[in-house]
Amino acid sequence: MKRFLLATAASLLCTLSTFAGTPAAATIPSSINPWDRHAVDFETGMLWKVGGDTPLGYRIVPFMVSWRSPRVIGHDFDNGAALIVRNRLTFMANWFETGAENRYLGIAGAPSIELWSPCKCWALFGSIGGGIGLVDSQGVVGGQGRDLTLNWFGQLGVEHRLNDHLSLRVSSYFQHHSNGGATNPNPGLNSLGALVGLGWTF
Repeated sequence: MKRFLLATAASLLCTLSTFAGTPAAATIPSSINPWDRHAVDFETGMLWKVGGDTPLGYRIVPFMVSWRSPRVIGHDFDNGAALIVRNRLTFMANWFETGAENRYLGIAGAPSIELWSPCKCWALFGSIGGGIGLVDSQGVVGGQGRDLTLNWFGQLGVEHRLNDHLSLRVSSYFQHHSNGGATNPNPGLNSLGALVGLGWTF
C-alpha cells in the first residue's frame, strides 16, 4: 500500500512539473470562470480510525469520483476573486485495508463551498454532507451491524489549476460510517486522513 501511495504522489508531481514551465496567465484565460463550468474530480488517499464505538482498528483506502455543478450562488469580488457554492455528488468505493469489513460502495451529496483567488488558479474548498451505501458486514463483534450503512463526511482542501481543464487537489478528509441505530449495538466508525486528486473542468 505504501508503494501505491508513493506511485500516486509521484504521478501527480510529474503532472505538475509538466505544466510548471508554462505561465498560469498563458494557460488559463482570464475570461473563463472555472466555477461557472462543470467539474469531475478523482480523489484517493488514506484514512485512519480516530473514534467511534467500534473497538477494532481500521485503515481505509477511499476511491472517490465527484461531479460539481456550475455555481449555484456566490459573490464576485472587485479584485476578481469569488466565493461560490456549487452542488456536489460523490460516488465512493472504500477498501478496508484493516478492519472487519472489506469494501464499501456508497453515494453522498453536499455543497462545495469554494473561495477562488483573483487569478482563478487557486481555490480553498470545503464540503460537509452525507449519503448512503452498502458494506460487506461480516457479523464480527465491533464491526458494522448490517450492510446498509449511512455515511457523513467533511473535507477541507486546496485546488490548484494546472491549465484550463486540469487541476490538482489536496485535502484533509473526515468520514463517519454507521447504520443510524438500526442495530444494537450500532458500532459507528470515525476515520480521518488525507486525499490527493485530479479535477477536470469542462
